[in-house]
Amino acid sequence: VVSTQSTGQHYYITNNLRKMLTAESASNSGETSTSNKAKPVVIITLGMAGSGKTCFMQRINAWLHAKNKCPYTINLDPAVFEIPYPANIDIRDSVKYKEVMKQYQLGPNGGIITSLNLFATKFDQVLDILEKKKDLDFVLIDTPGQIEVFTWSASGTIISDAIARSYPTVIAYIMDTVRCTNPVTFMSNMMYACSIMYKTRLPLIVVMNKTDIVDNKFAVDWMKDFETFQEALDAQPSYSSNLSRSMALVLDEFYKDLRTVGISAVTGLGCKNFFKEVSSAVKEYYEDYIPHLEEVKRIIEKRKEDEMANQLKKLKVDRGEEVQLDNNMSDPAETTNLPPSFSNYNDSDDDNSREEVQYEDSSVAQKSFDRFLSEVP
Repeated sequence: VVSTQSTGQHYYITNNLRKMLTAESASNSGETSTSNKAKPVVIITLGMAGSGKTCFMQRINAWLHAKNKCPYTINLDPAVFEIPYPANIDIRDSVKYKEVMKQYQLGPNGGIITSLNLFATKFDQVLDILEKKKDLDFVLIDTPGQIEVFTWSASGTIISDAIARSYPTVIAYIMDTVRCTNPVTFMSNMMYACSIMYKTRLPLIVVMNKTDIVDNKFAVDWMKDFETFQEALDAQPSYSSNLSRSMALVLDEFYKDLRTVGISAVTGLGCKNFFKEVSSAVKEYYEDYIPHLEEVKRIIEKRKEDEMANQLKKLKVDRGEEVQLDNNMSDPAETTNLPPSFSNYNDSDDDNSREEVQYEDSSVAQKSFDRFLSEVP
């Protein structure tokens, strides 16, 4: 688990990323020694089918290479036919999607989920590979086209939690700006982004893709001004519009701290702004996520200690080393209505009392026998 060292380290990582984004050559890469080099930042891309996740991966991968930075790409989509970027780790090399469907008699989505489950069982090997890489700046992870396959599956949770415990991790939610000109579709995307953020508790950036076709200014205005969004909904009166209007009021607080950036995966416009938001998200990771992670770890350890203590106590009771009393019982003297002197009962006192009673009984019997003999003629 990554541990928080100091506030200065947080700002060091943030400043290091900012220098990286504004650097025009590779000369700045030698300023930091290898021993003090920050861990690579992991960017997990999520989004609806057709939003442009894979094209976005290709664009930021090329942009980082142009800045003389070293990204490490991972493809987790077993059903993709072709990817436009070189993948360092590809799930298709380990799991054959069509063979999984054939062997387990599954449909397309079931085949993707099963393939991810099989890959997740060996994800520790991926972490070992990343640990051996000493010159990485970013790790870019591409996910399946069906967002629910990764977001709400057990394998997706295992992968995201495992890598977030080892490296600073940021979620990039890719949104199709063209489709989001419809206010109902826009609200659906915002609800999904909100659910992902609260489920993973990781820093999230909403990437409004395809700005080369439609400018994302309208979406930013909708988030900042409820009246503007309401006017757009009034143009489409329906039950969905009424629901979206109510949800917009609920998400008002969510919008305040939400990071958004417009980008074009085709032209590369907005890549620099995106990595500035990544820098801010990394700072949030160390300031918010790591303390939360450590608190969860303390709770789990405390729960394990309590469970072990209870098991040890039960073991002692089973072996006769400890007598378990009813929690509702109070002092033994009170529950048996005995005088206080009987509350300090022990075996030695009991043995002495028995001997005294036996001695008294024998004396009385001897006197009675002597009296009987004297009365006999």
